[in-house]
Amino acid sequence: MTRGPLTIALVGNPNAGKSALFNAMTGARQKIANYPGVTVERKAGRLILASGEPAELLDLPGSYSLDPTSPDEAVTRDVVMGRQEGQKRPDALIVVLDANNLEQHLVFAQEVIALGLPTVVALNMVDLAARDGLVIDARALEQALGVPVVETVAVRRRGHIDLTTVLGKTIDKHPSEPPLPVHVDMVERRVSARAMAKAAILSETRTRRLHRGLDKVLLHPWAGPVILFAMLFVVFQAVFAWATPFADGLEAIVGALSDAVKANMPAGLLRDALTEGVLAGVGSVVVFLPQIVVLFFFILVMEATGYMARAAFLMDRMMASVGLSGRSFIPLLSSFACAIPGIMATRSIADAKDRLTTILIAPLMTCSARLPVYAVIIAAFIPARTVGLGVGLQGLVLFALYVAGILGAMLVALVLRRSVTKGQASGFIMELPRYQWPLLKDVAIGLWQRAWIFLRRAGTIIFTVTVVLWLLLSFPQARPGESQIDASFAGKLANGLAVVVEPIGFNRDMALALIPAMAAREVAVSSLATTYAVAAEDEEAAAEALGPKLARDWTLPMALSFLAWFVFAPQCLSTIAVAKRETNGWKWPAFMLAYLFALAYIAAGATFWIATAAGL
Repeated sequence: MTRGPLTIALVGNPNAGKSALFNAMTGARQKIANYPGVTVERKAGRLILASGEPAELLDLPGSYSLDPTSPDEAVTRDVVMGRQEGQKRPDALIVVLDANNLEQHLVFAQEVIALGLPTVVALNMVDLAARDGLVIDARALEQALGVPVVETVAVRRRGHIDLTTVLGKTIDKHPSEPPLPVHVDMVERRVSARAMAKAAILSETRTRRLHRGLDKVLLHPWAGPVILFAMLFVVFQAVFAWATPFADGLEAIVGALSDAVKANMPAGLLRDALTEGVLAGVGSVVVFLPQIVVLFFFILVMEATGYMARAAFLMDRMMASVGLSGRSFIPLLSSFACAIPGIMATRSIADAKDRLTTILIAPLMTCSARLPVYAVIIAAFIPARTVGLGVGLQGLVLFALYVAGILGAMLVALVLRRSVTKGQASGFIMELPRYQWPLLKDVAIGLWQRAWIFLRRAGTIIFTVTVVLWLLLSFPQARPGESQIDASFAGKLANGLAVVVEPIGFNRDMALALIPAMAAREVAVSSLATTYAVAAEDEEAAAEALGPKLARDWTLPMALSFLAWFVFAPQCLSTIAVAKRETNGWKWPAFMLAYLFALAYIAAGATFWIATAAGL
């Protein structure tokens, strides 16, 4: 009797290496869609068994249990149990285990094996276990589990061919109708997992004892948070101290290019567009690339060493105090790079109100797009001096801005969880990865990707908006005795908005910068640079760097007010669009816009008037 096309599912805990194994087994033969009725991705690929028989391989979301606590885990449970709409029950399962966290992963593995489907265990990352001196007897583990165990190193494409061979043999030997699943409660599974780990010669090595000692310090309820904030403080000091020479170099290059254009092109609109629009505008943003690179260097290193997951563990207590679970920390952490992936990452949060609250506060995390705005204002108005023990004042102010965003998010979450999204904080399970030295190649690739994203935005969104702004600032041409800004379309538009923001200390140029900055926050910098370049009375003044112009035309209370505005304002249309998609309507994005703009207006106004009263 000929059987129909086979379906095989990869299951396992998060971070077990399922996706890497899936890629190794399917190559480029993959399709990605959504499961019906949910936003969880369905990732499927074509697999050829050793016998030549084709099969569909599913990469199911990482799970800790078949008793789901999130939409992702619910999909995994429904697929393996044959309950998922539009998806046949798998004919066989591959359970992926991380050899470095074997005892933890065996808890879920027993639950999956008890379903009675043909099952093979992929003992993954055995190379890293061996590097750490961890000795695992795969045959002893196989006897304890009662299913075949195959050693794999998915990222290096080792063991996946043996895995398909063993999988095919297991399917052929198994009866066509699987037996009824056997129920094993959590306590029994944990006890059994510990026994199995011992049976596999899973020994604690010197390296593992060192890791355990590090965790005692870094995860200490009192010392841990102090160490975390000390690390963050050092990061923001380095953003200015390390990046300034490189930023100065880029600024000199932009200036030289502008001079070259003026020297080799006749005066006219095209030359003005290049010098006042492209180079003055886009160039004023590009010079902050070194700050972006330094910031992400530290983030990537903390992720690669395993410390970032421990930061999430430390923050769980703070999250619980405002009604959120530790599950919210990872999406919020992602929002420090960009709120868009942060909002999308909330799909892992099971509780609907918990997830909604996280979406609503994600824009308050200080994303990398804010950094050019912060950097140009801080460099122009905050002296580059130390304030005791070699602490840089500029880095201290930058650190305070990031803390202000975090505290603002926690305060808003506290209010929301006691009003429109009222509910109890839910618990969560988190696996702490092993400590390891970051690979220079991986860090370099990550930095290149972040730099490329920044430069691509500069070459697309920022370039387009800056050129459009230059056109609006340049036309219609001013009459004799009239300033070009007053005569321009952009100037007339800014005059209307200036009336609204004048009470919080903003002038017309600041008001004008807010409008194009809705496309991307960094555009505020290019907008200011373009505005001052167009308004300049001569070419020498137009070529002057943005910082000195701001320091001359703004007061310190105005600058601080501008910074306070960008801590809270939702200056990103893409973020609003993603929030609309994730909440299935405009109700909550509109609420987000309203409360964030109100918060920004109040914070900017309070900052301006307090600073003015203090005589700053």
